[in-house]
Amino acid sequence: MTQRDVVFPPGRRALYERNRYSPAIRSNGFLFVSGQVGSTEEGSPEPDLEAQVRLAFNNLKAILAAADCSFDDVVDVTVFMVDPESTFERVWSVVPEFWGSAPHPTLTAVGVTWLYGFQFEIKVIARLPETTL
Repeated sequence: MTQRDVVFPPGRRALYERNRYSPAIRSNGFLFVSGQVGSTEEGSPEPDLEAQVRLAFNNLKAILAAADCSFDDVVDVTVFMVDPESTFERVWSVVPEFWGSAPHPTLTAVGVTWLYGFQFEIKVIARLPETTL
C-alpha cells in the first residue's frame, strides 16, 4: 500500500490522531477533506448555531490553507445538517461569508438525525494548485 499524503492544519493534530482519521488527503491532483464541524480545539461543539457553522468553515479554511488551497479551489461540497427544515436559513446565511461570488462549487445537502453533538458538518473536494502536484 502506498503512503497517504495527509494534510494537517496547525494546532489540531492531536484531535485527529485521537479520533483515528486524517483531516485531508492529497491524491491525483485533488484534496479530499474529511467532514469539518464547528468544534473548538479540544473537540467540543460550539453551542450557537451560526457560530458553529462559522467555526466549521474556519476549520475547513485552515485545512485548505495547509494544502496551499482556498475556497476558490473547492469543486464539490457535501453538507450535513441536523433538522435542516428549521435550521437551513440560519446555516445558509453564513455561507456567503466564505464562498464569495458565483460560480459556486457543486453542492449536496443531507439532513441527518445525529452528528455527534453537532448541528452542521461540511466536507469538500478541492483541486490542488499546479505547484503541489
